[in-house]
Amino acid sequence: MSTDSSRRELLKLASLGTLAAGVADAADSPPRAASVAGMKFEARDTVRLGVIGVGGRGNALIDNFGAIPQVRITALCDVIQDKVDKAQARLEKAGKPAPALYHSSDRAYEKLVARDDVDLVAIATPWVWHVPMAVAGMKAGKHVAVEVPAARTIEDCWALVDTSEKTRRHCIQLENCCYGEDELMVLLMVRAGLFGDLTHAACAYNHDLRSILFSNEGEGLWRRFENVQRNGNLYPTHGLGPVAHYMDINRGDRFEYVVSMSSLSLSLQAYRKEKIPSDDPRQKEVYRNGDLNVSLIKTAKGRMITLEHNVATPQPYDRINLIAGTRGIFRDYPPRIFVDGGGRDEFGPLDPYKEKFTHPYWKQVGQLARELGGHGGMDFVMAYRLIECMREGAPPDIDVYDAAAWSAPGPLSELSVAKGGIPVRFPDFTRGGWQTGARAMPV
Repeated sequence: MSTDSSRRELLKLASLGTLAAGVADAADSPPRAASVAGMKFEARDTVRLGVIGVGGRGNALIDNFGAIPQVRITALCDVIQDKVDKAQARLEKAGKPAPALYHSSDRAYEKLVARDDVDLVAIATPWVWHVPMAVAGMKAGKHVAVEVPAARTIEDCWALVDTSEKTRRHCIQLENCCYGEDELMVLLMVRAGLFGDLTHAACAYNHDLRSILFSNEGEGLWRRFENVQRNGNLYPTHGLGPVAHYMDINRGDRFEYVVSMSSLSLSLQAYRKEKIPSDDPRQKEVYRNGDLNVSLIKTAKGRMITLEHNVATPQPYDRINLIAGTRGIFRDYPPRIFVDGGGRDEFGPLDPYKEKFTHPYWKQVGQLARELGGHGGMDFVMAYRLIECMREGAPPDIDVYDAAAWSAPGPLSELSVAKGGIPVRFPDFTRGGWQTGARAMPV
């Protein structure tokens, strides 16, 4: 998409975000096709991948999926020709076949998803394009894997669910944080009962993005605009995804309602005043999103989740990643654990638990994952596991109901904040299927 048209559409859609969130109380159970929960992929020896969006995140996906021998990248799409040309050259230099390239217009992705040699479409574009591209891919008969958040409004969450069910194609959210070494280790601890019956969790996306938001390239061309008209928890899935797996959300429990509040909006303005020339047009932008948003989620089983979002203030990176129950607690950043009856009254290190609880995925491919990099290796483990599911004909770990539920705190928190912190119900995207759903990510 062109930069000018992108900004116009981003601003237009952003201004509709809070209004769109208002359907949360009215969109519980519309008519449906059959559920895709537990639906298996068609087994195949080789997965043919098309990638839409070849910026920083798209290139990371190309590197990580491309490192899997059973993956062939057949097509690339971006509105900037230089980006797809350079990605193609890197693949050829690595001895890979040259993929087809698409870059002619904002709608060039429609040609990519129509190809016969694409099994999976990976989408790494600005957020407002995630749903149109995912829907187009599924309607073209392709499985899709969408960067986070998968959707920005409740209507769009339902659009992904309804299209996945009607087309019988999977829509996977590419939540790499579910595949971190600590996150998968803690998942095994939870399932082994180490923390007893789970009662509460805390998670976050606290990440100083000020320099990125005001960059004149990459995400700086669009991501800052999310803060112009929206006020809520704009980026919930990195923290919430692992917690959802710990708590078997959509597979025995579900998010029921959220209460959300935002702080003052001051820090982006202060950074702009210090770093940006006084005559820069960005000085006229008005940022509505509070520096810190805190949302409290209650689940159907009565558990509580604290969810934070802060990309505006100077701070170390922190996703909190806390899970607690009747017998103990784990808290990350830094990782530490306490288990009742262990003979100590303080947090201890995770190291004594690693031999028993290191996840098989990290034992199998951890060394290669670390060599490739990508958020400590979690990017490759995510790619490896998704391709394993497709090759073996297994269901994905993260399905369209997860994509919708984990993205929904964005618009729902906007509504809660706008209404003074009122409780706002989550739609049941599974339409009751959460009560009998099989556990994700078998171990």
